[in-house]
Amino acid sequence: MEKRQLGRSGLTVVPLCLGGNVFGWTIDEPTSHRLLDAFVEQGFNFIDTADSYSTWAPGNTGGESETIIGSWLKGRGDRDRLVIATKVGSEMGPGKKGLAPAYIRTAVEDSLRRLRTDYIDLYQSHWDDPETPFEDTLAAYQDLIDQGKVRAVGASNLGPARLREALEVGGKPGLARYESLQPEYNLFDRAGYEADLEGICRENQLGVISYYSLASGFLSGKYRSPEDAGKSPRGQGVVSKYLNDRGLAILAALDEVAARHDANPSQVALAWLIARPGLTAPIVSATSLEQLKDLTAAARLILDRASIDRLDKASGG
Repeated sequence: MEKRQLGRSGLTVVPLCLGGNVFGWTIDEPTSHRLLDAFVEQGFNFIDTADSYSTWAPGNTGGESETIIGSWLKGRGDRDRLVIATKVGSEMGPGKKGLAPAYIRTAVEDSLRRLRTDYIDLYQSHWDDPETPFEDTLAAYQDLIDQGKVRAVGASNLGPARLREALEVGGKPGLARYESLQPEYNLFDRAGYEADLEGICRENQLGVISYYSLASGFLSGKYRSPEDAGKSPRGQGVVSKYLNDRGLAILAALDEVAARHDANPSQVALAWLIARPGLTAPIVSATSLEQLKDLTAAARLILDRASIDRLDKASGG
């Protein structure tokens, strides 16, 4: 399959990324391993997680997803074919958060240990830390790159002004440069990324890895009436946010394009993202082999211009 450059990082990825947020949360370790095996066997190579996955689940303290990926990586002979991305900066307990150099040095060792690997391909700042100067954070990242523990660094959830500031600072002697951005972006949630961030990313040749690529499942067509809120624990929030006139217009367009391409709404929504200029790879999460197979088919779906225009018109981009 096609591979894309992740910004100027030197990393190349197939344009669909498997999200590890569900590992150790909604699916157990054996199921997670089966999904990872199936994903790689289909020719994909990009896996994203974070040290904080999944602190929100009862009984979890963080690191569960990395630990599961690490047990899967152990003994594999193809580590160099995989691109493993993780993040630092979220709350991991009292005094364990942020992007201060001392914390980054501790956190990366914890992630490497859990992942059972000698290096992290893409190490990302999960959330902004206004209390720590970019110079300090990027110097710490450059040290990790120089030590061979990290290949490239990226940012997640940075607003336009802060991203510009980080890029102005980064790349100077002794300072790493953010090579990617991980923003919330999908066919419904367009304005936050397209208004400013998209231009900054393209101007600075940043890779873009979108999360919430299916708008918490809304773009799958699963939620079409208020009664559908009961279909999942997060259903009420999805219905409240997305089930409106614009959301229904987007679903209608997805249905129309899906019928034209013998596909389903999820595949079309992901194919639209993959076709977006400057976007490297959307992130998808799956909890079963059937669901994974369904989602990965999007990487092989090529939308024609008329289909893209129909989706753009419905979503008001």
